[in-house]
This record gives sequence, C-alpha cells and structure tokens, in this order.
Amino acid sequence: MFENLSERLGGVFDRLTKQGALSEDDVRIALREVRVALLEADVSLPVARSFIKAVEGKATGQAVTKSVTPGQQVVKIVHDELVHFLAGDNETPGDLKVDSPPAPILMVGLQGSGKTTTTAKLAKRLTEKNGKRVLMASLDVNRPAAMEQLQILGAQVGVDTLPIIKGQKPVEIARRAKQQATLGGYDVYMLDTAGRLSIDDELMAEVEAVRDVTSPRETLLVVDGLTGQDAVHTAENFDQRIGISGVVLTRMDGDGRGGAALSMRFVTGQPIKFVGLGEKMDALEEFHPERIAGRILGMGDIVSLVEKAQETLEIEQAERMMKRFQKGQFNMNDLKAQLEQMLKMGGMEGVMGMMPGMAKMKNQVAEAGFDDSILKRQIALIQSMTKKERAAPQILQASRKKRIAKGAGLEVSELNKLLKMHRQMSDMMKKMGKKGLLKQAMGSMFGKGGGMPKDLADMNPADVEKAAKALGRMPGAGGGLSGLGGGMQLPPGLAGFGKKK
Repeated sequence: MFENLSERLGGVFDRLTKQGALSEDDVRIALREVRVALLEADVSLPVARSFIKAVEGKATGQAVTKSVTPGQQVVKIVHDELVHFLAGDNETPGDLKVDSPPAPILMVGLQGSGKTTTTAKLAKRLTEKNGKRVLMASLDVNRPAAMEQLQILGAQVGVDTLPIIKGQKPVEIARRAKQQATLGGYDVYMLDTAGRLSIDDELMAEVEAVRDVTSPRETLLVVDGLTGQDAVHTAENFDQRIGISGVVLTRMDGDGRGGAALSMRFVTGQPIKFVGLGEKMDALEEFHPERIAGRILGMGDIVSLVEKAQETLEIEQAERMMKRFQKGQFNMNDLKAQLEQMLKMGGMEGVMGMMPGMAKMKNQVAEAGFDDSILKRQIALIQSMTKKERAAPQILQASRKKRIAKGAGLEVSELNKLLKMHRQMSDMMKKMGKKGLLKQAMGSMFGKGGGMPKDLADMNPADVEKAAKALGRMPGAGGGLSGLGGGMQLPPGLAGFGKKK
C-alpha cells in the first residue's frame, strides 16, 4: 500500500545521505519533495503541512547540519515524526479495554467497509490470543442475511453468536445481547451495527440509542483503507456524534495510496488499533506505528518478520529439525518443510518486504522472475519423488530424474537446480551446526518470554541494511534468514530458477 510513498521518500533520502555536509537549504529542498510525496500519497494538506513544519524545526538546527552524518540524522527525525503522527502519545497498540466482564464492544462504520468480517476476526483474536469468552450479536436488521452472515462466520471461527429473533429492533437486540452475556458468563460481547451508504441522521440516532443502552467499553470505527481522504471525514463525523475509541482500517493489503492511515490519527485524535490485511479470518494485525514507519522509509521490519516466524513455526518441530541439522542430516523432506514455512510467512514478497534494504531491490527481484510460483514448483518436484528418494537424494540418476521432472510437469534442468540448492543448504547447515549458530538462533527465537531477540531489537536499521546487503553478496548464500526457526534460509540456489524466458 505504501510502495509509491516508500519509493519517493527513498529517492529523496538517498540524495541526502550521499552528500557529505548539508546546508539548511538542502534540507528545505528535500522536505519540499517529502511534502509533495505525502500529498501524492493522499495525505490531507493540513497534516502534510504540520508534519513538514515539525520536521523542519528539528532538522534545520545546528545539531543536524554540523553532525557527522547529517543525512542519517534527517532520516531519523523524519522516522520519529512519522511514528508520532501515526501513534500520537497513546498507549500500546491493539490494547482493548475489556477488563470488567461482560465488556461491550460496539462496531460502527459505513456500509461495505467490512464491519461484519472485522467483528468475526476480532472475536477470533480475543478468543485465541487473549483467552476471552466472546459473544457476537448482529444489530443489522436492514441488510438481507446480515445476521446469518455473522452466524456463519461465528461458526467458522468457533465463537458464539446471539440467536436470531426476527422482527426485533437494534436496541432490543442489544439489550438481549447484554442479558445473554451476563447470564452466560461471557467476558466480551460484540455488537455489529448496521451501515449506510452515507452519513445520515437515522443511522446516527440508531447507533446513539444502542450506545446509551450498552455503554460500550470500546467503540471501534471500521473504515475502508481504500477510500482515501473520505475515510478521514467519516471518522470525524462518527467521533463527533458517537465518540469513537479507536479505528480499524480494512483492505490495507490493497494498492491504495495509504494517505488515510497517515491522516487518521492526526485528524481524529483516535489511534488506529488494528488493520485488516486480507479476507481470511486471521488476517487482522495490530497497528504498530514504529514498524509501519520503518517499512515506509525502507528500513524493513525485522521484528514483525521474527514474530511471523514464531507464529507459523511449532517449537517441537523446530527443535526436532535443529537436532537433525546439527548432525548434518538435511534431506528433501527438510527442504520441503522450509519452502512451505516460507509460503506460510507470506511467500517471497512477504518476507522480502520486511527485510531491511530489500524494498529497493523488489524490482530487480521481479525482473529475475522470483515469485511464489518458484517455491510451489520446487515443492511439486519434491512431491514427485518417492519416500526413499526424498530421504536420500544422492541416489537420483538420469532415469529417476526424468521420471520426477515428468511427474511435476517440469524440465530436468529445474530438478538439477533444486538438487544443487539442496547440496549447498546441506553444507551450510553442517557448518552452522558445528559452530553452534543454530542453537543460538533457536535460543533467540524461542527464548524466555518468546519475544524479539534483544540484539536484533537494538540494532540500528542502517546496520541491519548493510548486513542484509553483505549477505546477498556472499557466494552461495541467498540472503539467509538463519534467525527464523532453526536456520530458515532464502534458498541460495534460487538464482536462475524460474528466470523469465
């Protein structure tokens, strides 16, 4: 979503960091370009103006222009200011006030913004991550099958929904939900209200009545991230009439310009709590301002990458694999598990988008023909092998190779590349096992508290970027992500695999 803004800002800061000394005029010219980039990304004019003003005040002082690396200093100031604009001074992201059961959460927004789906996603998240007992109730008596939709989604995510009684008014349903939640011992009950195509008094009066009956602990406004500046006006209107406590931006996986996300917090004064990143029920993430700012400025997002690996990898499986790798055992089944792990984490693009310095190389990667289809084709080749061949790939001779390639619908040359990649990775695993690097990686991945490895968290983004680039230059190394789950690698043999003819 922030790709264009990222590219524009990257160009501006590249020029700044290449210059040894910076005059105040250099900084001002660069900031003018930053303002144009923000306006093109659909950030509202007052927000862009005050952002540039805040940055200019800090970036044109003696401390910056006389410092050793003035360009880096300006980038840091822009980064910090971007975080401030996205977060304000509010509490931790994604925190919901659901401490006194049964806590009501009111979901509001316009029609088609994704309220019902977001309600189910949030209920699933509260159940699985926070261990809450959740009840969902649909107050949408206007849209055909709206109540049934929430009921079906509830069954999918394993969350209870209030039984449907036809002919009831929204306020009556809200009262019934409150009663059921109290009697049933639920921690949270979520009220999915009706939407309209535009802000109208009837909708507002209805939502106000429900608010007065339930006194919600959280009122979340669901906004379509692709609607641009209109999303900010919607948020303002809802905040004035009903009073919202947070915003959920949906469709943030789209190719909109992302300006609404940058303007929302500044204009409404309310934090963005979550972002919807797809149609699946687990495609809801906490909105982390520092990480978003890091991605926009091309610094990558190593924290999210490690968290994603922790979520998708099972500890027992990782430990089992690590013991095998330390003994130098790495067969085709292990390689297949690594490729599937990479697909689970969002594929090549998902992983590379979070790696420092990789955002700038996205175009070269696309031209080289690297995409998820390469991983899928490699998995298909491995699936075409017998159990014996997977366990001992060294037994593959010409006739077996022909059969495997034919079974996967691919050329023998592609199988040879896969075998070469497997050999390189196997050698690398042996070396890493001997040096104790795998054990170290596992410790940082699943250490006490299971959090972000401290040495990674404290690293300067510029240093991380240099390290990533250096890794890319190593012979036979394809940008290894050895910190992710017992030596997960970006396979070195990917070069030349799937090149566009």
